[in-house]
Amino acid sequence: MITILAGTNRPGSNTRRIAGQVLAIYSELKVPVRLLDLAELPREIFAPTSYAEKPASFAPFSQSILDSHGVVVVTPEYNGGMPGVLKYFIDMLKFPESFERRPVCFVGLSAGVWGALRPVEQLQLIFAYRNAHLYPERVFLPQINNLLDESGMLKDPEIHARLRKQAAGFIEFIRRMR
Repeated sequence: MITILAGTNRPGSNTRRIAGQVLAIYSELKVPVRLLDLAELPREIFAPTSYAEKPASFAPFSQSILDSHGVVVVTPEYNGGMPGVLKYFIDMLKFPESFERRPVCFVGLSAGVWGALRPVEQLQLIFAYRNAHLYPERVFLPQINNLLDESGMLKDPEIHARLRKQAAGFIEFIRRMR
């Protein structure tokens, strides 16, 4: 099972749209896949007491990561970094087993010209600290609003092909890591 992580809780986000398209690519490649959308995090996880004891409502999110053979992080860029909720989510997961030797792949998107290069690099540092296996082929989607049609789908077939190439490579990477 591969988990696609939509790395923001912003309602109606482009991140969610791209994560859904990434999910469809893995489905086309006949790989078991699921979407983990941070917009669905339970409110209770944001209580300060969650650091000591996670609420029961968070268990499905934590288990989704633990059950994954690999995680694809789809992250937007907010003010030159990753969304705070994404870092908080990572912080709430069990240490070290949530990412220890787990393959992780990255897709970044932004309104700016760098396509979330900074947040992806920040996340690579965090996941390396967590001893994850980092898949080196990243996909960056700059000026995301120009890349999507009115329905939120990617317009450029070359970008879709890059995401598909990344997915096929990540599937092989996971297979080799197991």
